[in-house]
Amino acid sequence: MSIFRANIEAAAGYVPGEQPKEGEAVKLNTNENPYRASEKVYDAIRAQCIRGLSRYPNAVAQPFREAAAELYGVEPDWIMCGNGSDDILTILTRTFVGENEMLRLPYPSYILYKTLAELQGARGEEVYFKDDWTMTDYFGKAPTAMETAPFRAYPLEGVVPESLKLAFLPNPNSPSGTLLTMEEVEQIAATLPCPLVVDEAYADFAGVSCIELVKRNPRVIVTRTMSKSYSLAGLRFGFMIADPSVIEQTLKVKDSYNCDAISIVAATAAIQDQEWLKTTTARIVATRKRLQERMRELGFVVPDSHANFTWNIWPESDFDHKDLYLYLKRHGYLTRYMRYQMWGEGLRISVGTDDDIDACLNLVEKYLGGDRS
Repeated sequence: MSIFRANIEAAAGYVPGEQPKEGEAVKLNTNENPYRASEKVYDAIRAQCIRGLSRYPNAVAQPFREAAAELYGVEPDWIMCGNGSDDILTILTRTFVGENEMLRLPYPSYILYKTLAELQGARGEEVYFKDDWTMTDYFGKAPTAMETAPFRAYPLEGVVPESLKLAFLPNPNSPSGTLLTMEEVEQIAATLPCPLVVDEAYADFAGVSCIELVKRNPRVIVTRTMSKSYSLAGLRFGFMIADPSVIEQTLKVKDSYNCDAISIVAATAAIQDQEWLKTTTARIVATRKRLQERMRELGFVVPDSHANFTWNIWPESDFDHKDLYLYLKRHGYLTRYMRYQMWGEGLRISVGTDDDIDACLNLVEKYLGGDRS
């Protein structure tokens, strides 16, 4: 007899993107920000280190809550912080979804959602995006067999429609970079019998947010990360904006001190420097536009991206996307090869500096011209 929980043994486990040694490759695979964070962040970290690290941090990251509350027009008790937005997603799953209950998520999307359902001993239900990356018409109701992706989750029996306890919706989505409007998200939320978590990891690159929906509908929850737009992936800090009644319950679930003193002061300094954010996201959006247009000129199908990456698919089925990924890797450029059942394969390319993107595009062009060295 195994000593492990059955759902843990059955779970595939989340596999992060490749992390090479420093200087080994240009990383265009994990949607990191290529630019250095605001200098105010480093000033805040130095000041905290001088003060010392012998005391526990504020248990709810209150300085950040206050700064974010002012920015987003809510009270601090509408905000909960975590060790990256993945921590927030885990806390929400543990709060709302019990064993043998159901969590709904779109497909293709962020693969961690599926892992969270498996680890919870819950049933995951993946609902397909449509060809145009919309799903308003059916995401909020029980999908038919043709609308759902095969998803082996534990347990497989005993699930009834009333057991749907939580739905995740990344907006903008990954890997496509596509965006649903706030009106479309509101329509989805209205048809669901459970809370809707709008994962806005890339929203700063889109200029669109559903935070206003949170104020109108207590069952809408928005999650954010400091990793992408604020260039703090190495720090690990995320947060959610939700009705205080939701925050009250999720605070019971989080670890006692899930954000350390350095991450709190750094994230607070970052979110207070909106001028840096505006300048940096504008640079990334401009480079994204060039990347998207050039890949289309080379023959790829590229959905309009509202994130800091593009999803690139060759229109002919005999094209080997993985071979292109390996070619770029051999030449020192890491992208993300991804394959989805019924959706096929493609390359997700993170927006790097202009020089890095130009070099990557030159390599893609050489590959298409017959170079396989």
